[in-house]
Amino acid sequence: MIRASLAAVACLGLVPAVLAAQEPADTTRLAEIVVTATQYPTTPDSVAATVSVIRGDDLRARGIHFVADALREIPGAQVVQDGPYGSTTSLFVRGGESDYVKVLVDGVPVNQPGGYFDFGSLTTDNVERIEVLRGPGSVLYGSDAIAGVVQIVTRQGRGGTTAGATGEAGSFSTARLEGSAQGGGDWGGWSASASRLTSDGTYAFNNDYGNTSLTGRLGVRPDDRTEAGVSARWYDAVYHFPTDFIGTPVDHDQHTADRTLAVAVDGSRRLSSAVEAQVLLGRSDMTARYENQPDPAPGPSDASSSRTDVDRTSAEGRVQLRLPATVRGVAGAAFEQQHQNDGTTDLDRDNWGFYAQATASPLQRLQLTAGGRLDDNEKFGTHWTYRASALAFAAAHTRVRASVGTGFKEPSFFENFDSPFSVGNPDLKPERSFSVEGGLDQDLLGEHLGIGVTVFSQQFRDLIQFTFLTASPTDPNYFNVAAADATGVEATLHVRPSAPVQGSISYTHLSTEVTDAGFDSGEAATFVEGDRLLRRPDDAVTVRADATVTDRVRLGATVEWVGSRDDIRFAPFPEPSQRVTLPSYTTLNLSATATLLHARPGTPGLDLTARVENLFDEDYEQVAGYPARGRGLFVGASAQVP
Repeated sequence: MIRASLAAVACLGLVPAVLAAQEPADTTRLAEIVVTATQYPTTPDSVAATVSVIRGDDLRARGIHFVADALREIPGAQVVQDGPYGSTTSLFVRGGESDYVKVLVDGVPVNQPGGYFDFGSLTTDNVERIEVLRGPGSVLYGSDAIAGVVQIVTRQGRGGTTAGATGEAGSFSTARLEGSAQGGGDWGGWSASASRLTSDGTYAFNNDYGNTSLTGRLGVRPDDRTEAGVSARWYDAVYHFPTDFIGTPVDHDQHTADRTLAVAVDGSRRLSSAVEAQVLLGRSDMTARYENQPDPAPGPSDASSSRTDVDRTSAEGRVQLRLPATVRGVAGAAFEQQHQNDGTTDLDRDNWGFYAQATASPLQRLQLTAGGRLDDNEKFGTHWTYRASALAFAAAHTRVRASVGTGFKEPSFFENFDSPFSVGNPDLKPERSFSVEGGLDQDLLGEHLGIGVTVFSQQFRDLIQFTFLTASPTDPNYFNVAAADATGVEATLHVRPSAPVQGSISYTHLSTEVTDAGFDSGEAATFVEGDRLLRRPDDAVTVRADATVTDRVRLGATVEWVGSRDDIRFAPFPEPSQRVTLPSYTTLNLSATATLLHARPGTPGLDLTARVENLFDEDYEQVAGYPARGRGLFVGASAQVP
């Protein structure tokens, strides 16, 4: 904790240092908007939901290339990665399971059916912003949005045509190249990017990682009442790893491959001043492969391979309403077909969803929102979710908010259907949650200082578990049996001075408890009644500062302190696995950008960049048995052509 305090002081120490050397700079930026909380553009301070916005330009300026690293700074979100670049990366929000967050790319879901998503290879290429909704979002987004929603929004493209190229190299033999371009006019806009990242990893052998990413968007405005667009995001990542199931490096050949394509086609037509019709067509294709050939003696001699192809095809139509008396609403219907093929089974499942949500201001300083959704699934039948919230402007710069709602997650294909290794249960119910939260936001010093506090409580019920203890081989192995609770506090402090210096501090306190262990038993069980949920720390702190020293030099620093967490340290048979407490850890990341040439019409711009990950070379584990990355130093250059 001492190291964390010193790092935080050093991070915040950037602010007075740069103020003394401040030169005038252009601080103009686009007004911040969110769409995830309401399905229509609005400002974050006009919604009762807890939502954070991460700007793509900020991520690029700080050299953050993976969405997972951006999400680490969100209060209430815990990112867990089991090793080097490309390794399995999970997201836990407000104590929920790692499959309790809906992940959208321009409105198209990219989760596996049943909620799981590996953030290990999702990059920030061509991202305009990342919106993170915390709390249940099933009313607007259906299954998987139990604890939150993460939406990646691709750059729209605006203004004159610009292009850029970036190169970076550094520790772990890491190299990255990216090219991008965007443009637009009154007719619409476009953007495109391509990147390639490679790394040798942190283990002594078989730890190569490669990721190729392509993104693009084209939007058109035929007239002032009509808009249409198409976007696509594709990546192909191969990750070699030498570890067995307990984290010991033993294998020289095994690797996984992840290929994902998300395509969105959207359109809208304003029918009148009060009515706008919208449509969204989406398709996501995900292929996960595992390959392992026999190693020379004395390495593992077993050979195995697998491949699973999943696709989700969706269509959604909705109507936006802006009525008199400050009433605004949305109503829609969505259809999705899910398909999975793992070489032995070919499975399909359909779902219909019907929803409506309305916001009204019966009093000048009071805003009320209520919504409901009915899902009709081919396997589990119908399921109802709701959410209601209130937002009160107690004073000019004081916002008080409260909400209550429910969320759900459908079973996965393996839980619903038979596989070579288990018997699915077609009668499973969705996992579900009940959530309440309340918050206060206060702006001070002419909005240069912002304070926010949110208190929440969530109950997770009907959690699905696997059991070998069945009466006969034909009985299902999955049942709705477990339950858990999560309560917590999220507190943030934002410094937004008029000079181009900004900083933030966020603190999360989380208390989780298993209230029903279901089939689990023993010290090393995943669910132990009365104990906390695995890999969720009780406390976490993030301190961030960014500053423009001159119009040519920009600095950034981020300190992350994560408290102790419970986990399971697996052991080879016949030794017993053990439940362990992983100690707290502190990381400090630094970034710097020096502009050699300012981009001007007819003159390209050139920036030099340098950044350090884990400056103190902290030795820690996010997952028991799998060491996290040590210190990394990276340097690069970026060119822009206006």
